[in-house]
Amino acid sequence: MMNFAKFGNELYSGKRSFDIVGNRRRWFAIGIGLIILSGLLVGIRGINPGIEFRGGSEFTVSGISNPDPQLAHDALAEVNSEQVARVSTVGSSAIRVQTEELTDAETDELADLLAEAYDVPTADVTSSFVGPSWGADVTSKAVQGLVIFLVLVTLVMALYFRRWSMAIAALIALLHDLIVTIGLYSGVGFEVTPASVIGFLTILGYSLYDTVVVFDKVRENTEGVLDQSRYTYAEAANLAVNQTLVRSINTSVVGLLPVASILFVGAFLLGAGTLRDIALALFIGMLLSTLSSIFIATPMEVVLRQRDPKIAAHTAKVLELRERRVAEAEEDGLTADEVLAEARAGGLVAGRHLGQGAQPRRKTKR
Repeated sequence: MMNFAKFGNELYSGKRSFDIVGNRRRWFAIGIGLIILSGLLVGIRGINPGIEFRGGSEFTVSGISNPDPQLAHDALAEVNSEQVARVSTVGSSAIRVQTEELTDAETDELADLLAEAYDVPTADVTSSFVGPSWGADVTSKAVQGLVIFLVLVTLVMALYFRRWSMAIAALIALLHDLIVTIGLYSGVGFEVTPASVIGFLTILGYSLYDTVVVFDKVRENTEGVLDQSRYTYAEAANLAVNQTLVRSINTSVVGLLPVASILFVGAFLLGAGTLRDIALALFIGMLLSTLSSIFIATPMEVVLRQRDPKIAAHTAKVLELRERRVAEAEEDGLTADEVLAEARAGGLVAGRHLGQGAQPRRKTKR
């Protein structure tokens, strides 16, 4: 098995490469497919909002020995037969029962019935109420925070990279991560709580961080790309993705391991709803953000950048010169790969390059 460090060095030098940008249609098709699937999941199953968003009454029964949810359903049916309880286990000796809004009399009656059903003292049954206006305010603030975040991201990216194409590509990758995460969250059926919203906003920041690192390398590799005729803008951008690939994988693994541990502990051992909600959002989002920064953001930036007439003309010029060199070389008995290795400055094209020749030449500052 190849040493991972050696693998990373070969990717960075250009000796080994993957044509990620060249296969961008495939990645876009997969991304669009995931977005459509997420939309179907949300449309069919819907989003499961937590009590903080929809409002209602919540009861916590502690010190139980039999966490059978049917006991809670039967107790609620005696108080209000038109409602359906949402019952979840909290740890190994407690349950949480959520209902729609109940009157004070119904709340007291249900608390007594729950204590009787689970054979615990009445003091071990606590109740709370969240009004619908408070839930609507939380929803409004969450949407407001998301919109402000996306606007600021677009402006900061445009100012930092001085290219609107990078800002738009980063925004598309962010929206992809957000939509797919919400879709998978809907498919799993976990409640969307304020903790989930915090997780969503956190993964957007993580996605932005990973994308900025890749784009910074793209900017470095494509600086002065119009001043030479050995490689195209897309090829220079593809080299940048390969050079940051190992770093993206390492960062993702280091980030996902503790999040996976929190998710396992929160969901299966402690039954802690807050830990589970935020960990699931982080786990899905961090994985998606790593993939989107590689397969969505940079290929999309190349598509947008190639709409620039100068970049389009340069690409056509490079490809035309390359075909001419290949034709002339074949007459001299050389193979196309041998010519392309020289014409394309080594590693700027996946699978056809060796060593430090892959690196774009920089202008010497005097």
